[in-house]
Amino acid sequence: MRYLLATSFAAALASAALVAAAPAIDPALTAAIKAPTRAAANVARDKYRHPAETLAFFGVKPGDHVVEIWPAGGWYTEILAPYLAAKGRYIAAAPSDKARGGVQKLMAAHPQVYDKIAFATFPSADAPDRVAPGSVDKVLTFRNVHNWMGGGAAQAAFDQMFAMLKPGGVLGVVEHRLPENAKGITEAKSGYVKRSTVLALATKAGFKLVGESQINANPKDMHDYPKGVWTLPPNYAEGDKDRAKYAAIGESDRMTLKFVKPGR
Repeated sequence: MRYLLATSFAAALASAALVAAAPAIDPALTAAIKAPTRAAANVARDKYRHPAETLAFFGVKPGDHVVEIWPAGGWYTEILAPYLAAKGRYIAAAPSDKARGGVQKLMAAHPQVYDKIAFATFPSADAPDRVAPGSVDKVLTFRNVHNWMGGGAAQAAFDQMFAMLKPGGVLGVVEHRLPENAKGITEAKSGYVKRSTVLALATKAGFKLVGESQINANPKDMHDYPKGVWTLPPNYAEGDKDRAKYAAIGESDRMTLKFVKPGR
């Protein structure tokens, strides 16, 4: 019993050590978040996605070379691209030309803001425009792990993200969180993923977990909905059915995990 108590206490200390004080927010990042070029619908979601706190937690700096995996409509592109334009580099990594459409629309609408965006193919081990191994400072992925799991490509995705980072580089993961003790909810298919699953995928790829934040947590999220996480806003997969109830819950409960590629 004494050994078990000591082990549990040590584990609690190790977990607590990963939760650091909130970092200061760079004024330039605040300016990028408040830029008038951001879509009003995207700005309305800041209260759920906490872009300033999330990017500061991942340690994103103006001079970094940053890859965003599967940026889709460009929610974070609106913030990251101008923030990194002067000193760093923003790379939108998508699986196809079609998947780049959202970012390309931003570039067409505001070329003076987004003209320095670079593209890369992901996932890919041999595409000419893939991110070169050991070439970037940060890789960020927002709510994509469940998609990769559904397609059986999760481990390969983590392996490729590990490869593209420099030693000492950071992988930032935000994902819909399924409680470890959840019953009757299918991981990935529901849109939710257990923290232990993400940790296992990252660890197998070679990453080390160095921090986690509750900034994107939502204790109102009960996780078991008729159409998975998409039942909640902004998707409202049930249409008008119980819409007010889901609006009151807000967007999903999300884990925010910071990994590092060892070596520096």
